[in-house]
Amino acid sequence: MREALAGAPADAEMLAFLGYLLRMQQRYVESLEACDAAVAAAPDNAEAHAERAETLIAIYRGEQAVEAATEAVRLDPQAARVHVVLARALAFEEQYDLARQVVLHALAIAPRSVPALLTLAEVERDAGRRATADEAVRAALRIEPTNSRGRWLLAMLDADGLTVGRSMRALREVARDRPDRPDPVSMLWPLRRTVGAPRRWLLGATGLIACGALAAAWLGVGTGSGLGIAVATRLVAGLVAAAVAAFAARVLLPAGRTPWRCLPLVPRLLRGALVTGLVTMAAIVALFVAYAGAGWWPPAILALALAPVLWACALGQLVGAHVDDPGFREWLRDFAVQVRELGHELRDWARDTRRELREAWADPSPDPNPDPNSHGSGRRSR
Repeated sequence: MREALAGAPADAEMLAFLGYLLRMQQRYVESLEACDAAVAAAPDNAEAHAERAETLIAIYRGEQAVEAATEAVRLDPQAARVHVVLARALAFEEQYDLARQVVLHALAIAPRSVPALLTLAEVERDAGRRATADEAVRAALRIEPTNSRGRWLLAMLDADGLTVGRSMRALREVARDRPDRPDPVSMLWPLRRTVGAPRRWLLGATGLIACGALAAAWLGVGTGSGLGIAVATRLVAGLVAAAVAAFAARVLLPAGRTPWRCLPLVPRLLRGALVTGLVTMAAIVALFVAYAGAGWWPPAILALALAPVLWACALGQLVGAHVDDPGFREWLRDFAVQVRELGHELRDWARDTRRELREAWADPSPDPNPDPNSHGSGRRSR
């Protein structure tokens, strides 16, 4: 490849292909440089713009990816691939309806395009339309049954529907067929779902139970109203503890040992967030059981204090799941640069504002139209 480019350094197709190879190796910065060179060498080459859009998606620059893919579609409107790339870029920007229209246009051009069908499935899944996504991915697998991307996507759709056993079996089969590209993060979805799914309503439940426990303690259990609040709050605490434990069992037991065996293989941040989240959730359930059994208010307050830890663990999972991704790290570097630039702008603004205020206080502007009847004229009326 390098020898070919040495003989024709301005060959846009060769540069775009080099960008593709570098993207497959997750060398995204070099891939973007090759794609930029391809676009500069041949601005009317749709494939160069499309490959550039793919790389921009990989480094989390969705807006620029939409612009590049739109240009590729303008240059070659009859190519299904460029429409698929545009749909992926639009989906990255969460413009799901428009992305669906674009990928359906790609399927109108190439009805048996497996990449287009799988992109449609991904768009529909991200948009929350799981049934349509399932139809699209099954249609793709009927055309190409061994497609690993389609099999993985079908497994994750089963995960979304909590069909735990079938999802884990499919993920194990994909991992066995592709030992060169292991994906332990996907294998951890039962643990991630156990920690992440209950956190929204669990925060509200802990707040309600803590308020009820404090109200019952303040009114006194001996009074009628205090006793009623205490009984109701303890009943709610017991029901919430049972619901959380049942959900965890519903997800973790069919998953078997696979998620636990994959836990040491993922990044430390993700592993720490998952372990901390599981321990925190177990502690909250134990505190609810203690309050429901004894009626003593401190366990309810401790459970409320622990609830925000689950949100911190959810953030840790979100970052930890992508921390090994070179594209995500490139996005973090871009974000750090933007934060520094914003800090410099704020500092310059504060410095300029202080200087202008000092100048305004030190040299006030004279009144161009003084009032002769003002109190400062030195005369008194008689």
